[in-house]
Parts: sequence; C-alpha cells; structure tokens
Amino acid sequence: MATETERKFLVKSEFRHLAVKEIKIIQSYLSIDPDKTIRLRIADDKAFLTVKSRPQKNSITRSEWEVEIPVRDATEMMNICLPGRVVKSRYLVPSGKHTFEIDVFHEKNEGLIVAEIELHSEDEYFEKPPWLGDEVTGKPQYYNANLIK
Repeated sequence: MATETERKFLVKSEFRHLAVKEIKIIQSYLSIDPDKTIRLRIADDKAFLTVKSRPQKNSITRSEWEVEIPVRDATEMMNICLPGRVVKSRYLVPSGKHTFEIDVFHEKNEGLIVAEIELHSEDEYFEKPPWLGDEVTGKPQYYNANLIK
C-alpha cells in the first residue's frame, strides 16, 4: 500500500520565477465520499486514475494509489464523473531538499493558489520559503475534491 504525507499552504507572494516546470492539469472525480476520493487527472500529455483514503484522525498521512492510464480513456471517463472539474497550472518549485507543488487554480477557483509539500514523515523538517503563507492542511475547503462544487 502506498501512502502520502502532505502539508498544504496558501501562497502569499510571487514564486513563478523559481519554478523549474509548469504542468497544465484538468481533473474530475468519480467519488468524493467521506472515506475516499477517486480522481481522474490529465496532466499535460499523461493521465492518471488515483484512489485516496481520508487521513486518519490527528494525522496528515493517508493511503494513495495512482495508476497511469491512456489519455483517451481518461477523457472518455470524465464524461461519467461527478459534475464540475478542477483546472489548474502546477508549478514545481525546489526549496531546500524538497520540491513544492504550487497549484494556481483557474475557472471557478480563479485566484486560489495553494502550495503542497510531500514529506517522508509527519514531523519531517522542511524549509519554509518567504512566499509560503498560512497552513491549510486538513481544512476541507482546500481539498481539490471540494473545489469541484
């Protein structure tokens, strides 16, 4: 079983000049029930089907499985997904020994910018760059699955 330990932050100032890559992402959801999300994502020229559990109480670690699928299949399956979608540009920004994934949201979520960092453990140290704002880890309004509404 794969796991993900991730923290999320708002972004308070410009960061794009530090990015080493930009990825265009469209994602839709097959399920967003309280215990799991099942997501389809098209990221540039690749597509993925992802299943994530919800974190356990007082934890930021959850189970995650991600499988690459053909883009054509993802595009067709998006037609049977829940209403709404998330459209964003993801910027990869190195910081110390980590890389932040910074999502700049478009369409209905225009103006929202969230930085995520994946860690090896919940108490792992990481450098906090000056553009990093308030932490929003665990706040449901910042879950991508809730942004389709």
